Amino acid sequence: MIAALWWWLATPITLARAPIDPNAKLQCVSYAPFRGTQTPLVPTTQISPEQIAQDLAQLAKITDCVRTYSIENGLDQVPALAAKVGLKVIQGIWLSSNRIKNLAQMAIAVELTKEHPGVITALVVGNEVLLRGEMTTSDLAANIRSVKSRVTVPVTYADVWEFWLRNREVYDAVDFVTIHILPYWEDIPVRAKFAAGHVDDIRKRMAVAFPNKEILIGETGWPSAGRMREGALPSRTNQARVVSEILDLAKREKFRVNLIEAYDQPWKRQLEGTVGGYWGMIDDAQRAVKYPPGEPISNYPAWKLQMGCGMALSALVFLAGWLTLRRRPWKPRLAAWVAVGTSATTAGMLLGIAADKMYYESYGVGGWLQWGALLAAAIASPLLCANAAMSGRPLPTFLELLGPRDYRTNGVLLGLVLVVTTLIAAGTALGFTFDPRYRDFPFASLTMAVVPFAALMLLNRPKEGVRPIAESAFAGLLVAAALFTGINEGNQNWQSMWTCAVYVLLALTLWRARAVQIPK
Repeated sequence: MIAALWWWLATPITLARAPIDPNAKLQCVSYAPFRGTQTPLVPTTQISPEQIAQDLAQLAKITDCVRTYSIENGLDQVPALAAKVGLKVIQGIWLSSNRIKNLAQMAIAVELTKEHPGVITALVVGNEVLLRGEMTTSDLAANIRSVKSRVTVPVTYADVWEFWLRNREVYDAVDFVTIHILPYWEDIPVRAKFAAGHVDDIRKRMAVAFPNKEILIGETGWPSAGRMREGALPSRTNQARVVSEILDLAKREKFRVNLIEAYDQPWKRQLEGTVGGYWGMIDDAQRAVKYPPGEPISNYPAWKLQMGCGMALSALVFLAGWLTLRRRPWKPRLAAWVAVGTSATTAGMLLGIAADKMYYESYGVGGWLQWGALLAAAIASPLLCANAAMSGRPLPTFLELLGPRDYRTNGVLLGLVLVVTTLIAAGTALGFTFDPRYRDFPFASLTMAVVPFAALMLLNRPKEGVRPIAESAFAGLLVAAALFTGINEGNQNWQSMWTCAVYVLLALTLWRARAVQIPK
């Protein structure tokens, strides 16, 4: 079963057009130079010209143009460096609620345009400043006209397509209309297989609404990692498919498109969660193209290693059960072996997925600690539960770990794993209830941990004893959160539905717990 799962998960896709093809360069791609821990959220961040030059030299092989969003943090160096490798630049001017800073940004951008007339092909005065609510429409139009009066290149403004329809007066101030169409982020998310069609439908709708000026799609693309939004699933294959189909459409329909974005930007995860950091065509760490032409595109390029690790863990779970019998020779019920087999198979199938999710979804020290602790609990749970199942021991309660001496037993390690799993599950459940937009679903690690607990509770549950208050409280919280999250996320989001099902399974496991006082 483990091998069959990984064979299915790793099956590569075949595309009619390679997403990245040196023989058919991209029209334009959004560029930000930040790597690793570098972030524009820290005002003192300054990117060296050598680092930018390395990026632009690489990008010149796959695109004819880059779009920038600001002149801060060293980005004012882009036009001069782009000229050296033959790249054109759509120069961005970042506008905000700070009027003094806006004037400085516009002045520098105007000077750059005069210094590099053959490189900067257009100016984007403001990016989603209306969406962020940091400027009025009249002030934005005034800024656009101010810049326009001082340069000879076309001037535009960029925002999500709905905000152009809501603020039509900006249309009169620009030379062409720049719209952002991000199917994943739509109010009603669009599945990857319908993304290209959605982009084309919106483009045609905007062409009817603004008939006398060119429509540039200033941002479109798809994330390669992160949480689902209804039926919209971030993945490597979905990103490749969406980009390929949009580029093919742009070629056939002869419209301009700028992809977001050149490189993965880890800093965006601070604002948008995991998904914000994985819109790039090129990965951040290795600076390698995600989809080299001619190579198969798979969601799990290292699937053989992941499958092997899963098989090894599964074997260890069976070994833990067998060794327990060697030390305590007795004949367990068939149900005990079924419980061990279920736990071993579940752990073996999901280990690679859980490790993959931990790698991509852990951000900052807190993130690595949280998801690392959950994965450690997920690995320990089937091993310890196999030992307990074959020993005839029940799942310990919180009282046995943290309560009075009269309730203490020897299952300290298993109890600790249960506590860690429960606390992380409860924390994520509360997150999905009160602040769900950018949170990831921990379905793989949580399933690995919870299934052995549930099997052990069914197998060796104490028949007598009091229902502990702590377990009851957590059970109630998890069920309530699962019901809310399932409704809020919708039934198309299988990551959400899976996670909610595991919450309910853990809640039932905790509800069935019984604390037995140890005789003195």
